[in-house]
Amino acid sequence: MIKITDAAAEQIRAAANNPDVYGMVLRVAAYQEDDGSVNFGMGFDQEREADEQLIVNGVALLIASSSTPYLQGVTLDFVEMSPGDLRFIFIPPYSAEDGPAEPDDHAAPAE
Repeated sequence: MIKITDAAAEQIRAAANNPDVYGMVLRVAAYQEDDGSVNFGMGFDQEREADEQLIVNGVALLIASSSTPYLQGVTLDFVEMSPGDLRFIFIPPYSAEDGPAEPDDHAAPAE
């Protein structure tokens, strides 16, 4: 399943302290475009009936079953794109040079 770096987890936990998202959980979504590319998104949301709830690196996540195949092995990170420009990024599980990612045994189902 998805991995979350320490930097991303820290930023997500800080954002979760905002009163506007009280009682919500971070939803991570992904879908495939007609051209084969995959789009990723995230935001705080209420749980829905068909959601899977996980805890990854101490962060509770909601994932719709339709997104699950596209999130396998993906890493969510928080990086500096250029000086002063910090952003969340989704890193695919592998590139042509790297080959497939190792299975993730750090994701745990939420209780």
